[in-house]
Amino acid sequence: MTPSQANINAPVNSSQAQKEARRITIDLRSIPILQGLSSEVMEQVARALVLRRFAKGDHVVHKGSPGDALLFLLAGSLQAIDMTIDGKEIGLSFIRPGDYFGELSIVDDLPRSASIVAIEPALVALLPRAQAQALIYKNPQVAEKVLRRLAASVRRASDYRTILGIPNAYQRVYALLLQLSTTAPGGLVVINDLPRQKEMAIMVNTSRETVSRALGELLQRGIVEKDLRRLIVRHPWALEEAAQQAAGLKGSELKLAGP
Repeated sequence: MTPSQANINAPVNSSQAQKEARRITIDLRSIPILQGLSSEVMEQVARALVLRRFAKGDHVVHKGSPGDALLFLLAGSLQAIDMTIDGKEIGLSFIRPGDYFGELSIVDDLPRSASIVAIEPALVALLPRAQAQALIYKNPQVAEKVLRRLAASVRRASDYRTILGIPNAYQRVYALLLQLSTTAPGGLVVINDLPRQKEMAIMVNTSRETVSRALGELLQRGIVEKDLRRLIVRHPWALEEAAQQAAGLKGSELKLAGP
């Protein structure tokens, strides 16, 4: 086993937790935040990691629980969620393989600020608090990545607040698509790994049926085009105009994300 790999005992699933655990080998180089670290640091991380499997719908993290670990998603898909004052579930962001999460509680020692739910079966690696703090504070390149991530989270939260303030549900869907859009090399505007309609509905506080109808309208008008899990935005200006008009926004309050 190389310093960039870890062999970890993990139960196959919750129903087999009492049975003999199997050995899983993970490549730590597949986790972007760990790339470029010394062999010594990689060995320390590998020894401390603990794996957990989660079924679809399981809570990986509960809001308000102690922030006792930094978590890495190795496989599957997760979503951060929160609740409004009137008890409605709001989707905040998606977590994809290679992403890490839970860093806020590691930095400020406060409870978790949101819940994390598995939207498909997931494999998660947990790095206990002490080792996570050492990883961040003793390795400048890791600290820089965490700071940049936190800054991006603040900006993204501001964008979502703007979207949720739009009174018309259709326009909230358009604004969300605009927010998810990126400009690929060559100038093509796309939304990679388009969230499922139910997930989008949670994110903009509406129904799945409304999301379906809003997408259907954009498809019919030729503003967007489906390509498997990718959505191609053929007329970005039209999507931006639709999102801003009903929202009463002007100028550049809602813009396409960069590459």
